[in-house]
Amino acid sequence: MVSMSCPDLLTLCSQSDLTSEIDTNPIRPLPRVVTSPALISGPNWDLFTSDNSDSSPPPLLKRKIIVANFLPVVANRDSVSEKWSFSLDKDSILVQLTDGFGEDVEVVYVGSLKCEVELVDQERVASVLFRDFKCIPTFLSPDLHRRYYHGFCKQFLWPLFHYMLPICLEKGELFDRTLFQAYVSANKIFADKIMEGINSDDDFVWVHDYHLMLVPTLLRKKLNRVKLGFFLHSPFPSSEIYRTLPVREEILKSLLNADLIGFQTFDYARHFLSCCSRMLGLDYESKRGYIGIEYFGRTVSIKILSVGVHVGRIESVFNESKTVQKIREIGERFKGKTLILGVDDMDIFKGISLKLLGFEILLERNPKLRGKVVLVQIVNPARSSGKDVQEARKEAILVSKRINSQYGSPNYDPLVLIEEPVPFYEKIAYYASSEYCIVNAVRDGMNLVPYEYIICRQGTTQNANPQNPNPNSTSTLIVSEFVGCSPSLSGAFRVNPWSVDDVADAMYRAINLSISEKQMRHEKHYKYVSSHHVAYWAKSFSQDLERACKDHYNRRCWAIGFGLGFRVVALQPGFRKLSLDHVASVYKKSVKRAIFLDYDGTIVPESSINKAPSEDVIAILNNLCADPKNTVFVVSGRGRDSLDGWFSSCDELGIAAEHGYFIRWSKGREWETGTPALNGDWKKVAEPVMNLYMETTDGSAIETKESALVWHHQYADYDFGSCQAKELLNHLESVLANEPVMVKRGQHIVEVKPQGVSKGLVVEKLIEKMVEDGSAPDFLMCIGDDRSDEDMFEIINGKASSDLFTVPPEVFACSVGQKPTKAKYYVDDTSEVIRLLKGISVISNRKEKESGGVRSRVSFKMPIEGLDYY
Repeated sequence: MVSMSCPDLLTLCSQSDLTSEIDTNPIRPLPRVVTSPALISGPNWDLFTSDNSDSSPPPLLKRKIIVANFLPVVANRDSVSEKWSFSLDKDSILVQLTDGFGEDVEVVYVGSLKCEVELVDQERVASVLFRDFKCIPTFLSPDLHRRYYHGFCKQFLWPLFHYMLPICLEKGELFDRTLFQAYVSANKIFADKIMEGINSDDDFVWVHDYHLMLVPTLLRKKLNRVKLGFFLHSPFPSSEIYRTLPVREEILKSLLNADLIGFQTFDYARHFLSCCSRMLGLDYESKRGYIGIEYFGRTVSIKILSVGVHVGRIESVFNESKTVQKIREIGERFKGKTLILGVDDMDIFKGISLKLLGFEILLERNPKLRGKVVLVQIVNPARSSGKDVQEARKEAILVSKRINSQYGSPNYDPLVLIEEPVPFYEKIAYYASSEYCIVNAVRDGMNLVPYEYIICRQGTTQNANPQNPNPNSTSTLIVSEFVGCSPSLSGAFRVNPWSVDDVADAMYRAINLSISEKQMRHEKHYKYVSSHHVAYWAKSFSQDLERACKDHYNRRCWAIGFGLGFRVVALQPGFRKLSLDHVASVYKKSVKRAIFLDYDGTIVPESSINKAPSEDVIAILNNLCADPKNTVFVVSGRGRDSLDGWFSSCDELGIAAEHGYFIRWSKGREWETGTPALNGDWKKVAEPVMNLYMETTDGSAIETKESALVWHHQYADYDFGSCQAKELLNHLESVLANEPVMVKRGQHIVEVKPQGVSKGLVVEKLIEKMVEDGSAPDFLMCIGDDRSDEDMFEIINGKASSDLFTVPPEVFACSVGQKPTKAKYYVDDTSEVIRLLKGISVISNRKEKESGGVRSRVSFKMPIEGLDYY
């Protein structure tokens, strides 16, 4: 891998400063070339040591690259001198999460500044940010930033991920593909900047939130084995909502190019998994507590753990003198009053107006509380602009004025609405002073306000012991059930924010809660929040990311696809494309050959409406069968009547129908039964059960074979069909426990068939029969595409190395498609299977002509089209 670090950025780091305070000492440059994991070549460390120094090069630290829309840096430009100054934002979660990393970890940030930097200053600003804060800025042009952030992110993704559908086209909410193109362009810039920060193949990249959901694809395209995690801080909508997004598959496939995908709650993860199943047809399973999605040979891990708060930072601000002074001021201002606190962004999803309406009902129904209860609502500035935000603000102001005019007095305002920006220490003071806190969002990814409130209500550091909380501390929470933190706060009053009566009732019950009950709830919450802090979250995610990437160098990777359809296929080291040259050379030298071919998906496309073989396939099979050295079998799960009709013109072709229950060596011979014939009593038991599930599962069907019964649910609802298949499997296993049959679940099917019937067993029987007859094959080829064919691959690989053969035969176990398999070779699709069979049939045809005195020249230098291995 060649590092794509910008030379200007590196050289600028040692040049003159941007402000007078900037240090001019040179920094260590990024390595230029990575020759192997953890082995770096390129920089000359002698340049950075003194002439008299005998010290060795500084050790390389483990590097974690944290990528987010905005850098955790506060930037200011002096209006007079026009000089820039920067400081680290200690309240940013991107800074706080580094506490979860070890001391041997170097953290590099990639993101944008929250202000515009002119083009002439960008290189120098980038130099300073990297040297002082290890930050690599992504400078987006104002127009691109507007279309990417305020356009696609805030106009489409943010509402959709919060369950809001664009149903009113008059507001200009029709999908705008030019905004998506801006989103792609911005994500590409982020990916390019990440490459500048990657030091070696051992570096980890952690991408944050919905602004950068295309980065996994764009980055993996540049570096196939990049160790990449993604965490979504916002909700993920249900499949019914998400599927309305016109670029739904592009985003899903991009996320799946990460090694680990994190979500705040199980609900969000469940929705994502459902989208992958319904839209991409992917399966997922849980193994030893970890959920994984199989995606082209890679296992994409799913992480479910909510973000925490930085307890130490909150306690530090809590103990500052200005915070203590503010707490006194709040105490004096609201002396004798019961304080309820709300802290929310001005956003249409925060439910501020619904909260105020609930408070209005509380005062209306409980006159005794008037003059005693005050709701302080802190409104943080809106993160985006728009008509909806302005309407939400106007509505909140209107309701607050109505409440104060109706229930207030000259010395009492029941509702205090604070719209100006409030410093963090003042929020801490309000948390500490408020006996109750309410978070009433109609949909929110996490919301850390309740966690911050609990820590502040605990008190000072002396009292902050998770194992022995201050028994005098209390904190009472009213939390919307649609907020990500709700599941972790079991002692909170959970409310439906859309029911203002429920909100009012929860406020009343909270106010009338006994002291002992308040203390018990607070103790429970504090133990959780103080132990599941931001460092715990970051450490847990980092450990899971390392676990998810541990097999990166144990498999071979192929990069396939273009644009946003790019993906990496990870397969076993010995797995490679099947070359016609290789097969042909072995085929010509062999004396006796056995060729086993699956039917659907192998010699006939799975998507073909007409399932009968083409004339070309018939001609190729006849040519192969005409060679006396060849024994050719079609091994299929289809019934013998269908196969007999389709291959009626192939006199010498062998057929194994219904997974080998019926066998026929050639057209002129009788059908044999692979296992002892069974009576049909078991069908009388199984069929009524299958009929029951077919009637209750719309889109399902039953296929009746001579030897088996198959229940198909391919066209049923994905989740319901899978659920019903699991139930049917258990039901059939129970009622057929004493019957000589087996129940198996396959891809969209549940099948009941006689014991001892499989493609692997029939292939084993055919090979042993050939050896017994003195025709032991020295060439074994088996081609298939689905799970049932894995038995064939396993058998021929095993038999070839057994003592059945005096000389081990050449084995070509070949899968159709690149996927995890027991086969050692693959071709891409059925068309390549046909070209491969046609190529070797030409050899047999030529030999036959040569034996009759006719010679023809055939070159085998040509590879199969599209089978270039790399």
